[in-house]
Amino acid sequence: MLSTARAVTSPAACAAQHQQHGGSRFVVFLAGDDGRGAAGSSSVRAPRPRSVAARAAGSSNHAVCLEAAAPWSMDCVAAPATVSYEESVRQVVLKQAALAASTTPRKARHAGRDAGVLDAAFDRCGAVCKEYAKTFYLATQLMTPERRRAIWAIYVWCRRTDELVDGPNAAHTSALALDRWESRLDGVFAGRPYDMVQGMRMDLAKSRYATFDELYLYCYRVAGTVGLMTVPVMGVSPGSQADVETVYAGALALGVANQLTNILRDVGEDARRGRIYLPQDELAMAGISEADIFAGRVTDEWRSFMKGQIARARAYFKQAEQGAAELNQESRWPVWASLLLYRQILDEIEANGYDNFSKRAYVPKAKKLAALPKAYLRSLMPPPSSQRRR
Repeated sequence: MLSTARAVTSPAACAAQHQQHGGSRFVVFLAGDDGRGAAGSSSVRAPRPRSVAARAAGSSNHAVCLEAAAPWSMDCVAAPATVSYEESVRQVVLKQAALAASTTPRKARHAGRDAGVLDAAFDRCGAVCKEYAKTFYLATQLMTPERRRAIWAIYVWCRRTDELVDGPNAAHTSALALDRWESRLDGVFAGRPYDMVQGMRMDLAKSRYATFDELYLYCYRVAGTVGLMTVPVMGVSPGSQADVETVYAGALALGVANQLTNILRDVGEDARRGRIYLPQDELAMAGISEADIFAGRVTDEWRSFMKGQIARARAYFKQAEQGAAELNQESRWPVWASLLLYRQILDEIEANGYDNFSKRAYVPKAKKLAALPKAYLRSLMPPPSSQRRR
């Protein structure tokens, strides 16, 4: 459902694993899934890739640490003019999928003296999630306890990073402050979680996006990475015959879809901050000026433009379904619930007559609850790939 793989690791035990390797490797905390959180083929592009069901064996009901060389440097996403950012990101996903396929999970060791502090930290993360992300928090209630706590920790780290540039003290945040924040994370994990923090750097220096390709890079950095980070937490169905790329691509698509939905919901709020997270070339083609946005004009041109933007977000949600369907049985219900619940925000934008300047698209609690049985039924369906002939 959800940044970079390093930030998955919250437990002190995983940090200890990092120290044992002298900082040359990173470790990822995985909730208990028989040690099958993320693995598969050692080569995503092999003629007959092994399925994600072909994972390293592990004992059930244990947390594990996933150790691997750091794959996340996104200096490569400084895409040349002939390659789109979307294609560059796709190459990163391929690398991450291949890495996950070749990594052996290891059981985490929780020091007794740290258990109380760790439990309190997870509880605090849950409280923050409940207060600030009610729809997201509702979906986490459908997860197993270990997965739920790991996802809360991911959410809070991402939120804290976002608050550096969008919070009440954002005016005092400099690039140096983000450097210090990133360095603190480097002290816990091996490698540099470049992408997520880099997305926040974009908020400091960039308030316009010339094309959707530029906007896609932003969405990847601030939200697509969240989706990728949660794959090891959620795990993949033992019966899945899909290659790892399908699962990671679906997770990336869900993160991008969620961020596009946030952008469309918050157009008015962002405009009041002097920001426009919409493709400038598409606005121009629709005959919409910045003055129109800052004035909050809901014209026929705006409605037509918004229909196209909503259709694009829904297309990413549709792609995300492919990955969600291949997840572990225990994870499919909460992920499907998150997908369906968040997609409803787009329905509410339409119901508001595409006025996302003065009206906030809010999904009533009754509608949220009504979506849960549908999500549950979808979660009961076996992975589509399990029906393929071997």
